[in-house]
Parts: sequence; C-alpha cells; structure tokens
Amino acid sequence: MPVVRKKKKRKKIRYKTFTLKLTARQKRSLERFAKSRRTTPIKLIKKAIRPLLENYADLEVNMNNEKVNQLQLFEGETE
Repeated sequence: MPVVRKKKKRKKIRYKTFTLKLTARQKRSLERFAKSRRTTPIKLIKKAIRPLLENYADLEVNMNNEKVNQLQLFEGETE
C-alpha cells in the first residue's frame, strides 16, 4: 500500500501596493511596448525591476552622514 503524504502548506504572500505616475506619452509607450512583447505592463515593469528587488532585500543601509572633517573643527580650541 503506497504512503500518502500531506502537502506542506505554503506561507501566504503579502503584497503591497506601489503607485507610479507616468505622463500620457509614457503610458502609451509602455502599453504599446508590452503589447508588442505579448505581456501586460505590470509584468513588464516587475520583470525589469526584479534584479533590484531580489538582490538588495537583505542589504543593511548605513545612514551615517557625518563627515570626518566636520568632527575635527573645534578640537584644538580650549578656553
């Protein structure tokens, strides 16, 4: 008798909305380009930005904007 295995449930993916403003000419160009590739504008945009979205998800951003020269401005002065 064969062993029946249960399929593992996948974790539900949560999507976020993103708004992008285009001019009428850019929108028309995007739609025509997508139509020529037989795809949708959304799929076209996602395919174009996929390398950026996947490669930098775990990147730590350093927000330290202090300049080294500014920290040493008043070191030599004593009252």
